[in-house]
Amino acid sequence: MARKPASDPSPVADFEASLDQLEQLVEKMEHGELSLEESLAAYERGVGLYRRCQTALEQAELRVRLLSDPGNADSAEPFPDSASPSGPDA
Repeated sequence: MARKPASDPSPVADFEASLDQLEQLVEKMEHGELSLEESLAAYERGVGLYRRCQTALEQAELRVRLLSDPGNADSAEPFPDSASPSGPDA
């Protein structure tokens, strides 16, 4: 059986690594350890890390849908935003 290359981490591992890096950036920024230029670069990096985390979460949600109903894989869609008022409490 062929294995994935070590340079291609799983979405979960990528999520955890990205989240850890994002938390470290936020901590540095909160403590005022960075110059303005470094803060802007850190913010830009943080946005990229945030997007990677979102993508990994979306992939995980889709996997859950596929596992929940494997016979209906063609109609699997991402979960709706938790912030949207379309749930039963709306």
